Amino acid sequence: MKAETGMGERVLALVTQPPEPGCVPSARPADAAARAIEAAATKAALAAGTLALPPGPLGWATIAPEMLAVWHIQRQLVADIAALYGRSAELGPAQMMWCLFRHTAAQALRDLSVRVGERVIVRPAAQALLQRAAAAVGLHLGQQAASRMLSRWVPVVGAAGVGAYAWWDTRQVGRAALQLFEREQVIDNPV
Repeated sequence: MKAETGMGERVLALVTQPPEPGCVPSARPADAAARAIEAAATKAALAAGTLALPPGPLGWATIAPEMLAVWHIQRQLVADIAALYGRSAELGPAQMMWCLFRHTAAQALRDLSVRVGERVIVRPAAQALLQRAAAAVGLHLGQQAASRMLSRWVPVVGAAGVGAYAWWDTRQVGRAALQLFEREQVIDNPV
């Protein structure tokens, strides 16, 4: 349970303060975002695959750094896509968490947003809601990390698999960010 709590705290720290974007609004944001997604996916695959190379118990020590490296690449991708669409001001912790973890822990994030037609309604996330969602995501990611231990026993093949998963995962994060920022987003502020 302690590992999952630690993972939840890492998730919360990751989304609390979105990074500064590395780009500016684009006249063709979808094209620029597609290039950014491919570049980030390649970078994530290389980082994850390299960190997954050490075999056995030594490799187990690289699981958390690998996940954190990929998440930092992904959070920068989300910030960059928001900037490409000129919507950096709308990027807060709830949007960041939704983009980063929607495809892996959708059930844990159900209270953060809802899609209505072509719009995404984002609920303002109180700290307690963010902590609860981060803990649920952390639990899910802790289970994923445990399954990654197997890949450390077969170094080259395992590293290729880890890299391929990081590439796919980063593309999913980019697609979630595109889905969020290319459409109208409504911040739901109950009166």
